[in-house]
Amino acid sequence: MIRLAIALTALIPLSTFAQAGPAEPPGAGEQPDNDPWTIGLAASVKDSPYAGEGIQVRPFPWVTYEGERVYWRGVTFGVHLVKTDNFTLDAVVSGRFDGFDRGDLGRTELARNGVDIDRLADRDDAADAGVAARWAWGGNELRLRAVADVTGTSEGYEVSADYGYRFRIGKTTLIPGIGVQWLSKDLADYYYGVRPGETFAGTSYRPDAALVPRASLSFSRPLAGKWRLQGLLQYQRLPDELAHSPLLERNSTAVGHLMIGVVRGF
Repeated sequence: MIRLAIALTALIPLSTFAQAGPAEPPGAGEQPDNDPWTIGLAASVKDSPYAGEGIQVRPFPWVTYEGERVYWRGVTFGVHLVKTDNFTLDAVVSGRFDGFDRGDLGRTELARNGVDIDRLADRDDAADAGVAARWAWGGNELRLRAVADVTGTSEGYEVSADYGYRFRIGKTTLIPGIGVQWLSKDLADYYYGVRPGETFAGTSYRPDAALVPRASLSFSRPLAGKWRLQGLLQYQRLPDELAHSPLLERNSTAVGHLMIGVVRGF
């Protein structure tokens, strides 16, 4: 199952999803016309906190599949273990694309933070596996998720919780949400920590486990036929454990991310 999920998600330029936040935000998995496939073209705009990366704009194909027992939602492949009208429990495998190549960062910006880009090691992408649960009642939705690295990249794990409430304004469906993401010490250290050999002074930065709060707004509006406009706006607040990383821009305390696209059900 892990190999299948990685192969499927490799069809998408997944760097656009790096640090996107919840792998499945409130409202994920809904097919307005009960079509199993949703395919379209979208764009990702992200204000990266990493030193020298700046604002990233990338196009990507928007592809999801919702079957009776299995689904594919961007970077997540899942199997329903329990499924009722109001509750689902899934086994999931997700790509984690928080890695970076040192060449994508800014030499000058890193040097200001004491990091030698020539000695900085790349941070690799990974794959996580675990379980996800969803409760839905009325317009409310609660999602819990616990996954762990299965590639040996960080050997860390993540637990997250997200709540959303659905309502409509005219033809537009809106789902504002709030959530929190807990990164284990190993996970936070791998992607935000710095080793002594990567700095000019030979010092290290080793963050502890981190709690990342976030807010989001999912939206969908029908266009002609089965076409619709769909997107996600998200804001993450970086805790001190991550914000103080020498790999980030100075005074980086938040990450903003917008994904918007035109999709069609099949």
